[in-house]
Amino acid sequence: MARQARFQRMSQFQLAEFNIARLTHPLDNAESAEFVAALEPVNAIAEATPGFVWRLKDDDGQSSTYVTMPEIDNPLVIVNCSVWADLESLQHFVTRSGHGSYLRRRRDWFEPPDGPSTVCWWIPADTIPDLSDAHRRLVHLSENGPSEIGWPLSKPVPAPTT
Repeated sequence: MARQARFQRMSQFQLAEFNIARLTHPLDNAESAEFVAALEPVNAIAEATPGFVWRLKDDDGQSSTYVTMPEIDNPLVIVNCSVWADLESLQHFVTRSGHGSYLRRRRDWFEPPDGPSTVCWWIPADTIPDLSDAHRRLVHLSENGPSEIGWPLSKPVPAPTT
C-alpha cells in the first residue's frame, strides 16, 4: 500500500523540458539537410519512448524546430519543449535511445551554447508548459543557477511531494 501511495504522489507531477539551440546554417541550407531529415524519425522515437507525454509542434503539426518565439529574434535559433512522466524517461530518451547518436553530433549543426541550453522543471500532471514561461525559466537558470524554478538534467531537483 505504501508503494502505491508513493507512486500516486509522484505521478501528480510530470517533468517539463525546454531547450534552445543556434544552428550554424539555416534549415533550408544543404549543411542542415541531415539534421532536418532526422527530425521526424527522432520525434517518432520520443513519442514511442515509455514515459513520453507531450511535445511541442508547430501549427501544422510539424517539429517544434519550426516554432518561433517573440522572445527570440534570431531565425537560426530553434526551440524544443516536451513533457515526460519522470526524469528517468527523459534521460533514457536523451542518451540511450536513437536520439543519443544525434545528440553526440550536435556540433555538426549547432553553435556551442553561450550558457545553459536546456532547462527542466516539475509541472502538475496533465499541464502543457507555456513557452514564454519556459524561456523565462531558462534565463533564470542562466542567471541564478539550478533551483526549483529550473535546473539542468545534470543537477535534478526532486519532484514536489504535494
